[in-house]
Amino acid sequence: MITKRIIPCLDVKDGRVVKGVSFVDLRDAGDPVELAALYDEAGADELVFLDISASHEGRKTMVEVVRQAAGVLSIPFTVGGGIGDLEDMFQILRAGADKVSINTAALQQPELVENAASRFGSQCIVVAIDALYDPSEKDWYVYTHGGRRRTEWKVLDWAQQAVDRGAGEILLTSMDQDGRKNGYDLALTRTVSDRVRVPVIASGGAGTKDHFVKVFTQTRAEAALAASIFHYREVGIEDLKAELKQKGVHVR
Repeated sequence: MITKRIIPCLDVKDGRVVKGVSFVDLRDAGDPVELAALYDEAGADELVFLDISASHEGRKTMVEVVRQAAGVLSIPFTVGGGIGDLEDMFQILRAGADKVSINTAALQQPELVENAASRFGSQCIVVAIDALYDPSEKDWYVYTHGGRRRTEWKVLDWAQQAVDRGAGEILLTSMDQDGRKNGYDLALTRTVSDRVRVPVIASGGAGTKDHFVKVFTQTRAEAALAASIFHYREVGIEDLKAELKQKGVHVR
């Protein structure tokens, strides 16, 4: 039986953790290395760090954050944001990350996914997909550049392409739900997790323990990611796992 994973996400800007709603209105949520250590102790299964100020200076800041976090963590962690080539990946992995997450660069140069999987192994390569529903098209489209630019890719088509090219995992974020705390986008998560052959991490919308129960029992998502409800201590990871076990969800 697959063990479901709980993954706090740390959006890092200029060396600090921030959180917003639908990718805007950011507010400070703390020191990334301190939060990483707290989540490790609290029973998180993995962590995701996303560098949302990924200029050249932001990248240097992030490498140092990764190096410091690697010194306090015993759980795997993934780093994404502004990673544009194999050298960026190498620097992040060498600093101590277990996986790298790519979004915009993967869409701009799909061969990067293949090359990265070949060099570092598929298990290290996460393709992040920011999805927004288009009611007129009755489908989800992929967005890049931190949710600012729509592409012509439909989410399911791109997810399948990314996996075919070597992605070992899909980090699927609903922009419609992000930060709103009214639940994961179950239809989106189900659509993708039913079709691809690699683990899907559901992201965007967690607000209660029941939202995790639903995403794990009503879709094939193997992991669920959340940020603000953990950062502001609205839901504790230990309590969440107890609730999931009670509802028959297999967790560590």
